[in-house]
Amino acid sequence: MVVIVGCLVVCGCVLGGFMWAGGHIEALIHPSEVLTIGGASMGALIVMSSPAVLKGLVKGILQALKGSPYSKRSYEETFSALYELFRIARRDGLLALEGHIADPHKSAVFAKYPKLAADHHATDFIKGAFGPVIDGSVRPEDVGNLMDIELKAMEEEHHLPIGVLSKTADGLPGFGIVAAVLGIVITMGHIDGPPAEIGHKVGAALVGTFLGILASYGFFAPLAGKMELIGHEEGAYFKTIACVLQGFFNGMQPKMAIETGRRGLSQDLRPSPEEMEALFKAVDSGGS
Repeated sequence: MVVIVGCLVVCGCVLGGFMWAGGHIEALIHPSEVLTIGGASMGALIVMSSPAVLKGLVKGILQALKGSPYSKRSYEETFSALYELFRIARRDGLLALEGHIADPHKSAVFAKYPKLAADHHATDFIKGAFGPVIDGSVRPEDVGNLMDIELKAMEEEHHLPIGVLSKTADGLPGFGIVAAVLGIVITMGHIDGPPAEIGHKVGAALVGTFLGILASYGFFAPLAGKMELIGHEEGAYFKTIACVLQGFFNGMQPKMAIETGRRGLSQDLRPSPEEMEALFKAVDSGGS
């Protein structure tokens, strides 16, 4: 919603200023210019992308429009779920988690926390950390290295669509110039026409430059920035999970392992000690 509001502000201020200065909106409506700039930029985007990157780009744009899913409530649910898993492991041993970790979407523990259960990446990340320890293929103290490798791969995967969108934004002013040059070529073919007709065609050519620059700096570049911001928030979320898991695998008590993750959060996302204690009590009472 915030992205949509921002786009409306950009359009409103640009068009409002144009009209205030005496311009007419119909003078900016040239579908051929839109086709040239939009089609060329989309074609270039496809050339520099793989199918996986294009798919990631669509997902990233949709996520940017919806907003970041990593709210304070998301962290609270994640902390509660991890704390409950840690309690079970402490009480009954790691093998008692096998049923919950093998298929988190059928787990009674994850079912209590719908936001976490709906995040397949997060549940798979937790599964990937616990799984090798439960089956004995990895020592608990070595899980941190596995999580670091996975986090790095996630970060690189997220940056690819952003890079493609940023390069497209950088190219849009150039495609605007291409449209303007083509417009001038058309104008030169009618140079013997009446001044009004020549003026109209020159204006159409200049609109091409205007659209390319506006699309680049008003929409595509900010959208890439928004996707990058959400990527940072996603990375912080998974690093918090990794920090908590690493603390537990290193022998920390469940509450202390959760605390290491809580302290690494920004103020707007960090639950207070009192809120954390209420979460722990809710889990304790529900599991007793």
